[in-house]
Amino acid sequence: MSINSIENATRYSEELDKMFAQKSATGFFADNALTTKFVGAKTVIIPDVDFQGLADYDRDTGFSRGAITVANTSYTMQMDRARSLQIDREDMSETGVANLAGKILGEYVRTKVVPECDAYVLSKLAGLAASRSNLVNGDVTKPYETLCALINEVQSVVGYDEELVAFVDSYLYAALQNSSEISRMITVSDFKQGDVSLKVKSINGVAIIPVVSERMKTAYTFKNDSVGGFTPASAAKEIYMLVCPKSGAHLVKKTENLRIFTPEQNLDADAYKFDYRIYYDVFVKKSGLDAVWAWISPEISITAQPTGKSVTAGSISGSLSVTATSTGSLTYQWYGCSNASGADAVKIAGATSSSMTIPTDLEEGSYYYFVKVMVDGMAGIPSDIVTVTVS
Repeated sequence: MSINSIENATRYSEELDKMFAQKSATGFFADNALTTKFVGAKTVIIPDVDFQGLADYDRDTGFSRGAITVANTSYTMQMDRARSLQIDREDMSETGVANLAGKILGEYVRTKVVPECDAYVLSKLAGLAASRSNLVNGDVTKPYETLCALINEVQSVVGYDEELVAFVDSYLYAALQNSSEISRMITVSDFKQGDVSLKVKSINGVAIIPVVSERMKTAYTFKNDSVGGFTPASAAKEIYMLVCPKSGAHLVKKTENLRIFTPEQNLDADAYKFDYRIYYDVFVKKSGLDAVWAWISPEISITAQPTGKSVTAGSISGSLSVTATSTGSLTYQWYGCSNASGADAVKIAGATSSSMTIPTDLEEGSYYYFVKVMVDGMAGIPSDIVTVTVS
């Protein structure tokens, strides 16, 4: 079965871009990048316009001369990510080229590309807010109060006629909806994202965008191995809320290309090959640096990690423990996993304190455990993985 690579690559790219706009929590920032200009492989220029204020009119000399400053600021793009996917010729022949390829590529963008882009954009914006001390300390039992404080801080910078957006952690989003003080204030409004018009909930005209906790961290490690993807950095905090103008950031995508190779063109396998690449970054103009505000979880410090144990089958005793500190309220959850890398971690029922009694029914072998220390019941960091050896 033949496939027109050029035509389908173009068609699939357009459809994937639409899916990105529909599924991404931060995709609308790409609408602000229309005035950017590329000047090199990694450099983009974004204009930043500034004016001088009014002065008194002089009846003798007339108008006071004022300057218009257009600063063409250069920004360097960081995120150049890609992956090559293959689908066996026989699988494609049985289900149809267009049908299977469209489903696989769509799922890849939805489950891998969009989450990573959202995580990067939100972590960078939260990092900007933290670097400029644009942070508020909130109370998780009063989320609406803190949201209003964030909105007020942003509006004090940009005024009251700018359209604002609030990114809210999924746990706090549920708390907001259940809050009696705002249950009558939430409305549903249209939210434009590229060519897509979405329905979102809003409070006082501010669009509320819920984001899963996985994408609401202050720092990530973006992997460059066979597994790929991204994971929260070891010192990452949870972003509870982040508020900024809808036009406050520029999501620049220099490349979002898809190449398709037929089995005849693919030299490595008898399979259709799909090469996906996205080259992007997000920038905030100098004039908008103080219009990004965030509420970030308190820091957790593990001062004493758990230590491994060697025990004897049939007479097992002892426990694992961790010591942690934070300005917030700490809770704990212990996990068991299949190896020292933390694979297949499973919660241990009832193990919700700073120490865990080693199960007495373990047979000979090696067992792996760690504890997740959480603050406010939402944000958390894992301890070291320790080994319990039963002989």
